[in-house]
Parts: sequence; C-alpha cells; structure tokens
Amino acid sequence: MKQVNEGTRSLQVALIGLVVVVAVLFIIGMYVYKPEPVTLQGEAEVSEVRVSGKVPGRIVKFLVEEGDPVKAGDTLVVIDSPELTAKLEQAQAAKDAALAQNRKAQKGARQEMIAGAYEMWQKAEAGADIAKKSFDRVQRLYDRGVIPAQKRDEAEAQYKAAVATARAARSQYEMAVNGAETEDKDAARALVNRAQGAIREVEAYLGETVLVAPADGEVSEIFPQRGELVGTGAPILNIIDLNDIWFAFNIREDLLGELKMGSVFTAAVPALNNQSVDLKVTAIKPMASFATWKATKATGQFDAKTFEVKARPVTPVKDLRPGMSAILQKVIR
Repeated sequence: MKQVNEGTRSLQVALIGLVVVVAVLFIIGMYVYKPEPVTLQGEAEVSEVRVSGKVPGRIVKFLVEEGDPVKAGDTLVVIDSPELTAKLEQAQAAKDAALAQNRKAQKGARQEMIAGAYEMWQKAEAGADIAKKSFDRVQRLYDRGVIPAQKRDEAEAQYKAAVATARAARSQYEMAVNGAETEDKDAARALVNRAQGAIREVEAYLGETVLVAPADGEVSEIFPQRGELVGTGAPILNIIDLNDIWFAFNIREDLLGELKMGSVFTAAVPALNNQSVDLKVTAIKPMASFATWKATKATGQFDAKTFEVKARPVTPVKDLRPGMSAILQKVIR
C-alpha cells in the first residue's frame, strides 16, 4: 500500500512539473513570438526649383551661398560666355551691312548715273529729230519723182530707228530716276529685319548669363564651383520653398487602416523633441510594383502592395526642415 501511495505521489509531482514546464514554455513563447508593433515612419519633403542656364560658359561668381534666403528676381550667379559676345558682334556687323543695302535700294541710282542717262536720252532725241528732218526732205523729193523709192525707204528706216533709240534712252533715264524695283526694296528691308532679329536672339542668350531666382525660397544646394564650365541646361543650384512642405509615408496596404483621403492623424517629429504634429492626408498613390510587392500567398494570405501617402501639416510647424522624420501615432478623424 505504501508503494502505491509513493507511485501516485511521484506521478502527481511529474504531472505538476510537466504543467509548470508547459506554462513556462507558453509564457516564453508569448514573449519570443509576440509580433513587434509596426512603426509607420515618414519623411518631410519640400518643393524645390532647380536653376540652370540656357547657355554654356564658365562660372564667374556666386552671389549666394547654401542656406541663404532669396526673393524672386534676386541675382544668383554670373556666367561668362565670350562666344556669345563674338556672336553679338557678328550680328551687329550683319545689321550694318543690311542697313547699307537698304539705304542703297531706297536711294536709287547715283546722281552721276542719272545725269549720264539724261544726256544719253537727249542725244537720242537730237538724233531722232535730225532723222525726222532728213526723212521729210527725202519724202518731198520722192513725191516729185526725183529719187527712187529705195532711198525713201532707207530714210524712213533710219528715222524709225532713231525714234526707237530715243525711247530706249528715255526708259534708261526713268529707271535711274525711279531707283530699285519694289521687290528689291522689300528684300532689303527684310534683310534689316532679319539682322535685328539675330541681334535680339543673341541679346536674349546674353541675358541668360546672369541667373536670377525664379521664386522665393532658400538655397539648398550649389552644384558647380566658381571657375567651372557648365553646359546648356546643366543644374547650378536648387531653391526650396519651406512654405510648401509635406510628409511622405510608404505604407503597406494592409496597414492603411483608417488612413483615407482627407483624414487627419497625429505624428511625432523626433528632430523637434518628439513634437506632435497634426497631418492631413492629401494624396494616396501606389508605388512601383517591382519595388513594393510583398508576396504572402505562401502563408495563405495575399500579395500586399505599398502605397505612398502624402500628408501636409494642418498648421505651420516651426523649424520643420526637409528630411526630418515623422512617426505616426494615431488617426484623429
């Protein structure tokens, strides 16, 4: 009987020990396999303007430094482009030549040429007058039967030729007086306009050698150094607008929860001593599939896609800078 009691007691101790072991393992498993709380973290972003030039050249000097506030229209950088200066001189020379051609076309022939043409016309008129008198005498002699018809015809031909010569001389004189044709004058004026357009084009490019701020903001980054060559369209500096700042969160779709368009939530900003900031969702869009896809079908769930959520502060936040993090705390509404 005593042996039976001892066996029962041993079995009870073993069962109690097993229960204790199972309880300990259960508690350890709860702590070990307890899912970590998901932290939704965003980063402050800001709108920026990249300043670049239309013309290649060498950086002469910067009038601002990184961190300087600027106003729209402030001069930022000066670029030297001697090639444009040479092109401007060429364009001005082409304009001078076009103006000379235009003056020549509008003025017409030189006075000496007009006077010479007039003298040639008068000479031809005198010859025609003499030929007319000679023809009249021959005609009278022919009428009396003194000379044959051939002589009369020869005198008539000479008279008509003299008249034609006088007409031609008069046309040459009138052409000299009238000057160039209307089409030639129009062409000369067009050359002047083209030269003026070329000058305006080069002057416009020269204006791009002095770059100004396109908007109010702060200089965030300067890329080249003074003395470096920059090409057409090469970025020179960035200007950020600290009044247009927002937070971007990359959130898996199964964690979006109550984050909807227009919803407001609270986030802590570690860089500002964990200051709580109310943010309003202004945009939700899916990110590229190749970078955000998370396969979960092997566990009987679904493939989760990541969305970019943009949220702007409800009220301006002092000292908030791009790059600062925000930790989502709770959704207000």
